[in-house]
Amino acid sequence: MKMSFRWYGQGNDPITLNEICQIPGVEEIVWALHDKQAGELWTEAEIAEVVHYIESQGLKATIVESVNVQEGIKLGLPTRDAYIETYKESIKNLGKNGVKVICYNFMPIFDWTRTEMFHPLPDGSTALFFDKEKITSINPKELVEMVEKESRGLTLPGWEPERLAKIKELFVAYEGFTDDKLRENFHYFIDAIMPTCEEYDIKMAIHPDDPPFSIFGLPRLANSQENIRKLLSLNTSVYNGLTFCTGSLGADLNNNLVDMLDEFKERVHFMHIRNVKVYDNGDFSEVSHRTQDGTVDITEIMRTLARMNFEGYVRPDHGRHVFGENETNVRPGYGLYDRAMGAMYLTGCWDMAKGL
Repeated sequence: MKMSFRWYGQGNDPITLNEICQIPGVEEIVWALHDKQAGELWTEAEIAEVVHYIESQGLKATIVESVNVQEGIKLGLPTRDAYIETYKESIKNLGKNGVKVICYNFMPIFDWTRTEMFHPLPDGSTALFFDKEKITSINPKELVEMVEKESRGLTLPGWEPERLAKIKELFVAYEGFTDDKLRENFHYFIDAIMPTCEEYDIKMAIHPDDPPFSIFGLPRLANSQENIRKLLSLNTSVYNGLTFCTGSLGADLNNNLVDMLDEFKERVHFMHIRNVKVYDNGDFSEVSHRTQDGTVDITEIMRTLARMNFEGYVRPDHGRHVFGENETNVRPGYGLYDRAMGAMYLTGCWDMAKGL
């Protein structure tokens, strides 16, 4: 496996590459052009500048998260062909700069949803939290206002102000939209970009829906073994692949993560590994990566990856806020210390499973 760490870029992330370099085993940076809006072209010069800087710090830059899919593609609007052509050009430019995997999602409007960004845990740390009852009692505008307040000016993927300014229009556009219609539009998109991906040797890795059930009546595509099977069967190229997120999929206790890994192993190009504690009422809290602290059997996930001889990318996903990290100095879910501890826990599990 290739251990990686997500970084939000110079001037946009309080964490430095020098700090990330000090985490044993981390060799890859998961990056993006975070100033780009969905549908904008990623130019070769812009990409080369970031890749050069990451490589100058002794790290690799071969995985991107995310090249966001413009909403018109998901909705199947007449504008989608032009946006798909732009997306293909971005793929080409990334391929020319050595990128091998693009993590992305096809979720309507929101990339991910939580109801609290700094929820207190018993050990004194804080973490992202999802209150299932609360999400049914507020409207989308109230949710957006909460996220904007708690992120305190730090950009959050999927919650870009330009996109959320059109929240009312987007919800009108998705009225009556079904899972099948969204899947049909995904099929159109993935078929259109696969030849470019194959030519430039870039694997697409769709991220599961987060949370893995419908909110505000929006459709879901990648939330269960059956639905992921449907997506991967729409185009059987290995370049149509999966980001396997244990936290997203693990928030639904009906998902058997080991069975899913076994079935989709040839198409899993990227692993997001984190733990969640799921409560009887459907709430869930993000916790440490340690198996005993949550609902997801992280050690068994790592044992399965070792048995598969997984050669793809792994990153410790969202972490708690610890050691003085709080809403004044850290991006929600993306502090340094707990993710660094998570990387070491995952590496230790891997080493034990491989007998190293």
